[in-house]
Amino acid sequence: MGQFQPSVVIHQGRDDGLQRHAMQGVAGLFGWRCRRIHPHILHGLTMGTMKVPPRLQPLIEEGLIDTVVRQLMSGKEAMVYVVRCGDETLCAKIYKEATQRSFRQAVDYTENRKVKNTRQARAMAKGTRFGRQASEAAWQSAEVDALYRLAAAGVRVPTPHNFCDGVLLMELVTDEHGDAAPRLNDVVFTADEARAHHATLLTEVVRMLCAGVVHGDLSEFNILLGVRDGVVAPVIIDLPQAIDAAGNNHANRMLQRDVANLRNFFGQSAPDLLATDHGLEIWDLYERGLLTPETVLTGQFERKTGPVDVGSVIREIDDARDEEMARRLRLQQGP
Repeated sequence: MGQFQPSVVIHQGRDDGLQRHAMQGVAGLFGWRCRRIHPHILHGLTMGTMKVPPRLQPLIEEGLIDTVVRQLMSGKEAMVYVVRCGDETLCAKIYKEATQRSFRQAVDYTENRKVKNTRQARAMAKGTRFGRQASEAAWQSAEVDALYRLAAAGVRVPTPHNFCDGVLLMELVTDEHGDAAPRLNDVVFTADEARAHHATLLTEVVRMLCAGVVHGDLSEFNILLGVRDGVVAPVIIDLPQAIDAAGNNHANRMLQRDVANLRNFFGQSAPDLLATDHGLEIWDLYERGLLTPETVLTGQFERKTGPVDVGSVIREIDDARDEEMARRLRLQQGP
């Protein structure tokens, strides 16, 4: 690891001229280098970093992070902060306690999740106090496990760095200006852009499934439009509810919902996408062992006719209602 060189950061945008000159003077006095960086980090370094949240204090004491710059967002399951560690800028995701979350650990998501400790497994099944704590720890670690697994498979997810005391340290996904990347819901797309990003995300969904993972809550609210190596492309986030494709009986249904969410969102900009049926095609290929990340999808699938499964229809209706309630809650919470 190279020696850390102190630096002063200067944002090339709408900043205070006096502040800029002062920072350049300090840099010259100490022989530090100046570099461009996004506004929220500039604010933290020039106006003073924010008070450290109690849940992040142990990470500072352990030397995992140096300072907390600002809060990035507060969602249904966690609060996210921009933090600094040496010369790196990362995200610190603090998971909310189960009683504070609006997203519950539905049995559909946690089905067949394994824990190595048999005592924990028994306690979780009985719902004891220790079992509830173990369930909470398993819920939090699920995202960490999924991120490492998917990153290794080449899926576009934030790069995980560490997990300590219920806090996940990971890459800060940024846009072409170095600012925190926007969610898809906050971006307006042309028809061509919508088709391109839809195709990219279908490839990511397939790559995830080939790695044995279904997101389970994929939508425009938990996909960022980030930049890596100069390429603008979606980055998938929020994976604590990710499920095991082979071990969860609800995997197919959740995959269909994930793919339908993508189709319906991008179909607003490119209506021709609304006629596609990628979800059933993907799952059929997966079940037959024919799905690979290189599989060319047609978007067409011939449905088999037969007796209607009323129970499945009711579950789909319930899922749609829950998804709509969650969508409205996210809109109320804002970015």
